[in-house]
Amino acid sequence: MAVIPENQALIFKEAGAKLNTILKPEGQEDVRLVQKGLMLYHQGAVHHLKYMVNSIWATVQDVTPVRVFLNVDDPQESSCTCPSGSFCRHRLAAFFQAYSDVASVSDWVANWRQPAIEQINAEKWGLKRAKDLVKNNQHPGLDYDRWVDFFQENFAGIVLAQGKPHAHFVSGLFRSYAMRMETYAPVEAGWRPLYLLAAALHSFRLLTDLAVDAGHDQEATIKRYYWPLFEDLYHDAEKLIERIASGTMPFSFDAVLERLKDDSVHLTVPAIPLSYERIDLYRLLWDKLFRDNAWRKAELARLEAFGDGKRDEIEEVALIHQLLLSKQDGDAIKRFTALPVRSLPYLFYWLDGFHAQREWNRMAPFIEYLIQQLRNYLLHLGDYYSCKKFTQYALNLIRTFTRELGRGELYDRALAQSMPYSFYQYEQTLFEKKHFQQWSELHSYFGFEDYGISGEQLKILQKEAPEVLLPLYHQMAADLIEMKNRTSYKQAVRILKKLRTVYKKLKRTPEWEAFFAKLLVKTKRLRAFHEECKRSKLIQE
Repeated sequence: MAVIPENQALIFKEAGAKLNTILKPEGQEDVRLVQKGLMLYHQGAVHHLKYMVNSIWATVQDVTPVRVFLNVDDPQESSCTCPSGSFCRHRLAAFFQAYSDVASVSDWVANWRQPAIEQINAEKWGLKRAKDLVKNNQHPGLDYDRWVDFFQENFAGIVLAQGKPHAHFVSGLFRSYAMRMETYAPVEAGWRPLYLLAAALHSFRLLTDLAVDAGHDQEATIKRYYWPLFEDLYHDAEKLIERIASGTMPFSFDAVLERLKDDSVHLTVPAIPLSYERIDLYRLLWDKLFRDNAWRKAELARLEAFGDGKRDEIEEVALIHQLLLSKQDGDAIKRFTALPVRSLPYLFYWLDGFHAQREWNRMAPFIEYLIQQLRNYLLHLGDYYSCKKFTQYALNLIRTFTRELGRGELYDRALAQSMPYSFYQYEQTLFEKKHFQQWSELHSYFGFEDYGISGEQLKILQKEAPEVLLPLYHQMAADLIEMKNRTSYKQAVRILKKLRTVYKKLKRTPEWEAFFAKLLVKTKRLRAFHEECKRSKLIQE
């Protein structure tokens, strides 16, 4: 077993702290990930652990063995040969194995689980507190003002009963509050979804106000403890809006809808967190529910009245949405292109809407602007996994649009603009078009890996363009030899044998012999490599 160098012990402890914030004990997916990583670690599945500068390499024996590279400075910038595109159980098992040399893995797990335990306890307390409030609360009936008072009183009585809660407790307390709100929903036909929608809208405001007042509005805290709650609220509201909009609304709903419309203004308030989630709910409400032309004209006038240059970014997006609702697409795209590049994700809501309605002509200028700004936005975003996720979503929309209109050149441009995050889509597209030289150059530039090419691709290349395999095999063999360990030497020899086969097929055997002779001289001190060459008959004795 490798022993961690003393000068890297602190770095591994810092990596443990980073993973503690990246993996969320409140999420079932991360809980299962940690459990599986621990199982592999306890089973002794981690082998050939090798410490490098601020990184480790390891083999993890799962159903099939996989190779893991773990970047200690930034664990999310790690990789694994398994199919998972995110941080996987193999990377976690390798981390646990290395971490066990500097600290207790059990202590790390206990520390990681603590916020979830506190959250469960907070939820239990919240449920008890909600039961106590039953004695003092009256049913809010069908009166909108009483609904609003009811939401505020119960939020204060459950979530804020002991003062401003620690961020760990917010989720558990809020879920107790949400259960109570649902329990008191009206039973009268049609009123229940309207009441629950009002509860979701006001809960958005109550939660954002809490985040600001309690000092929880830092990005990392919001993302970990608040964002799942807002995501649930949005999806619940989406279902309720669809249900209300698809039914026949009695006249008695008009007054309530107008009050909801007025209160939705809070979703566009500047300088409070979660702007994407708030503006998406705002757009959804005005798309599906607030369809009265007079209301929309009044909202457009309200937003325009601030004056150009005086609107916050979220207010500008709301204005653009109202322009699109009134089919003023030219003004809308002009205003959007004037926003900073960080605003690009706001496009997706409109692009999804155009796609659903098959409004390809309206979609076109927004798609073209998205492609134009892809590289700039990815540079702004920075984080690898965020860039990968954004690229995947953007490319799916762009591909659908370009296929529908037969504009494949736009998709090709999007692939190029979003490299390296579009690598696999780009190389697949080049291969399908038989642009083998470009395909080869792409692999050479980003580092060729044999497992990244399917057997079917190899058969096609060997038949139609074997020459493109030469630089790729040369590069991979050199990289593997440079790693200077027995496992990499074995892999290098397998690549060299493939390389020899290609040279023979091209009737360029003398070039192979000259290259291999020079390679043996260059590596004369690498005894283990020469042993592997002899074992595989590359060196004839």
